[in-house]
Amino acid sequence: MKGLVLGVLLLVAGVANAQTVRVEENEQTVNGVKRRGQQLTVQLDPKFVEKHWKDHLGQKAGKVKQSKGMLTVEGAVIDTISKSPMRVTSMVGSHATGSFVWWTLDMGVAYVDKAATPEEYAAADGFMKSFARKVYRQDVLRQINQAEDVLRSTKQEQDRVVKQANDLQLSIEKNRKRKLELEAELVRNAEDLKQLEQNVELNVKQQEASRQQVQQMEKAVEEVRGKLREIK
Repeated sequence: MKGLVLGVLLLVAGVANAQTVRVEENEQTVNGVKRRGQQLTVQLDPKFVEKHWKDHLGQKAGKVKQSKGMLTVEGAVIDTISKSPMRVTSMVGSHATGSFVWWTLDMGVAYVDKAATPEEYAAADGFMKSFARKVYRQDVLRQINQAEDVLRSTKQEQDRVVKQANDLQLSIEKNRKRKLELEAELVRNAEDLKQLEQNVELNVKQQEASRQQVQQMEKAVEEVRGKLREIK
């Protein structure tokens, strides 16, 4: 029970943590070549971030291919960034300040760059920050679901304890009733024993009276037989 409550408190604390979003220009090595791109930092589990980033790219950019930790979208169409199809190359990882999502956008004639293509860079920055808000919401929903699971488990445990208490009380009442029945039975048994003992005493007297009566009848019969013998 204490463990379940602690779990809820930890989840609430996790939701309450400050959510930081930072996008900056950064380089990563792609197939042995350094590429400049944008890197988003979020304070979430990298596997959780990768799953939702892949889904997000699939919804917003096009079919996502994944190979050796690299995500790519050929002919990606993201109207908020560029009207022309782009090649998106991305990866998800972690560093000291949290998880990161990095991508580089190849517009065919140039890569999205802070200095060279400021408008596209700003739009891409907004795209990543929008994803960050989305993934944070998903994480909060996940924590809410976990908290609800803990709450359900807590309620089930409460129901079990209450049922156990009711069962124990019922057992106590049955035991108390049986005790009264046994006590009453012992009283009846004592009374029956006393009556049996009285019956035994009465039977002894009756046996003595019957024996005397038999003797008297035997004597009377002998007397009658004697009178019969006297008749000649």
